[in-house]
This record gives sequence, C-alpha cells and structure tokens, in this order.
Amino acid sequence: MDPSAIIALFRKRDERAIVMLKQQYDRLCRKIAGNILPQREDVEECVNSAYYEIWNQIPPANPSDLQTYLCRIVRNIAVNRLKYNTAQKRNPAFTVPLEEIADCLPAEPDANISDDALADAISRFLHSQKEQHRKVFVRRYWYGDPVAEIAALYGMNEKTVATSLFRTRKKLKAFLQKEGYDYD
Repeated sequence: MDPSAIIALFRKRDERAIVMLKQQYDRLCRKIAGNILPQREDVEECVNSAYYEIWNQIPPANPSDLQTYLCRIVRNIAVNRLKYNTAQKRNPAFTVPLEEIADCLPAEPDANISDDALADAISRFLHSQKEQHRKVFVRRYWYGDPVAEIAALYGMNEKTVATSLFRTRKKLKAFLQKEGYDYD
C-alpha cells in the first residue's frame, strides 16, 4: 500500500492503518530495533510502542516520508530502552557506533542552535558525500549495522568500510566546525 494511503487511514483514525503499517514496515522496524536491543522481547515491545506512538502522532503530524518518520520513532524508542536496560552497565553491541560518532558531534549543544539545525547540517553534509560513503555511514550510525554486515551488503572489505567510516567522520567534524559548531 502507498505510504500516503496509510497516512490517510491514520488521519481517518482507521485501525487498518496499523495493520497496513505493520505489513509494510514491520521487518525494517524489527531490524532497526534488533541492531540496538539484544533481547527479542525488547525488540517486540519497542516496535509495538512505535506503532502506538505513530497512532497518537498522526494526526496532527503529517510526515512527508512515512518510512523515515517511523524509523526515527523506532530508533529513538530502542535507544531509550537500551539506556534504561543498561543503566550502570554498558552494552557494547550498540554503544560502539555511538562512541564512534560522538567525537564528530559537538559535546555541548549551543543554546542558540536547535537539534533540528544540527540534524539539517548533518543531512546536508551527507548529501554532499559520494553515494557509497553516505550509504555506509547511514547503515552504521542510523541502522546500527555491524561493519562486517555493511561490508557484506556492499561487497566491500571490512577494513575498507572502517576506513570509509573514519574518513567520513573526520570530514563531518570539519564540516560542522565550518558551520559554526563548537567543540571546546
């Protein structure tokens, strides 16, 4: 079913919207949550919570890209669940990508700059990169895919993927500094 038709069902408060959403995006949602959360039960709960949240958000929200909107919700819920589950302990399965990217992002958010502005800057940066580098970066830091899986997906050597990620992070940091983000 077309994403705009699913959104129309949400706007009508038709419960078939959840069924259609699940049919079309359930596998992707489980993949995203599964890359962050190690336990199947947590993944299930996270995905169901995302469906509930999207039901409550549309309307009034009117996402232009339903898949991206849903993936962001799933990812945020999964990261929050991971933080809750690992308070006082570290889960190396997903903290590694977060630690890798942490050096590229400003340590202290500037009160004058919103999270949306930072997200927009990162998006502009990624669109300026070669498609292969952009895809590798997004697979690692958005979807949380392991380096080995990314290498297999794109027919690359793991060291090549790691090098690409390193260079892209370095370019991202330089880009953000040029955009006025402070790293002190």
